[in-house]
Amino acid sequence: MALSAEERALLSGERRNLPFLPALGGWYNEEEVEALTQALRESMEWRVGFGGSDIQEFEQQFAEYCDVKYAFAVNSCGTGLDASMQVLDLGPEDEVIVPAITYIATAQAVVGVGAKVVLAECHPDTFNIDPNDVERRMTANTRAILPVHNNGLSADMDALADIAARHPHPVHGPPPVVGDAARAAGGGYKGTKVGKQGAMTIFSFQTTKNMTTLGEGGMVTTDDDDYAAYINSSRSFGWGLQGWGTNYRLTKLQAVAGKIQLARLDEMNALRRDRALLLSACLADAPGVIVPQTPDGYEHVWYGYTVLLTPEWAGEPRDALLTHMQAEYGVGGGVMNAALPDYDSILNKMGHTPEDVPVSTDLGRRLFCPSLHPLMTDDDVGYVAAAIKAGMQEVAETAGVAAAAG
Repeated sequence: MALSAEERALLSGERRNLPFLPALGGWYNEEEVEALTQALRESMEWRVGFGGSDIQEFEQQFAEYCDVKYAFAVNSCGTGLDASMQVLDLGPEDEVIVPAITYIATAQAVVGVGAKVVLAECHPDTFNIDPNDVERRMTANTRAILPVHNNGLSADMDALADIAARHPHPVHGPPPVVGDAARAAGGGYKGTKVGKQGAMTIFSFQTTKNMTTLGEGGMVTTDDDDYAAYINSSRSFGWGLQGWGTNYRLTKLQAVAGKIQLARLDEMNALRRDRALLLSACLADAPGVIVPQTPDGYEHVWYGYTVLLTPEWAGEPRDALLTHMQAEYGVGGGVMNAALPDYDSILNKMGHTPEDVPVSTDLGRRLFCPSLHPLMTDDDVGYVAAAIKAGMQEVAETAGVAAAAG
């Protein structure tokens, strides 16, 4: 299709620098700077140091935000995922069902405790784990279901809980549903916040995420007393339960920043949602592009805006488009994420193949996420959309893809 005069004008102007994953997912302001400076000055007193109540206050505020009994600050989502699998006391015959489309950390937490990763297909409408495929993969050895709230959209937690209830483990009962919410802080599901549903939920505050705590950090939420006791103990060398543990703790200064970021999370997510809706409007008439949708009752927070291209763009044409957008227009784009067997990862060594999850493999070869940030201007968003459209036209001429012509 032909670009509009406005789109041509945007692309013919100054070349922009719009990275795939902005180095800071939300933003900081003077409130964080002042609070961090004050906390640092207080900590310079040798009788005070970096102790105090800030971490506990951050945890309490996050628990109240998600409407749960417990929230435990940890130094990353990865270590939180590790702890969530350790508490289940899994063995080598135990299976944990993981979505095929996710970052490798989700599966690594299962590998790390010596259990078996069972990959389930993701649904093309949501890129989240497909409950129907989860049910097909349940066995007498299934000990947990580990859905990912992909790119800010909650998984269907009610459906997964129902499946778990109908397929109890013969010894341990219904497998717990543990949510990986690395990309979904502030998301909503049927009137609740992500973090309320499921046995445990693990969040990331890494630098690119919707809220951040000085580069790294995370949180584990739960309403379960036993899980809470283990998470609290294991993150601090096993104290309290006299069991295994190590140092998964967050720092005081990270908690100071986290309290302010949490107070502003809904504001930052609202701007992110507005930018995503504008991008969808700009791409609505683009041949070959399927824009993401949000089911009724869900509140997407758009850590990533997942474009799905039509089948003729799978693989090399999609990759050529991403390279072209960056090289010609300064618009970043990345695959978030391919199906796990398409990674070069430990799962390949363990025997997982793309043929195990053909639906997700196909989706992973057709999707990408363009640059998106809540502080983008309307012109920035329009520029991203124009770069996608122009890039598809230009790549189609050399790759032999007809869809971009309209």
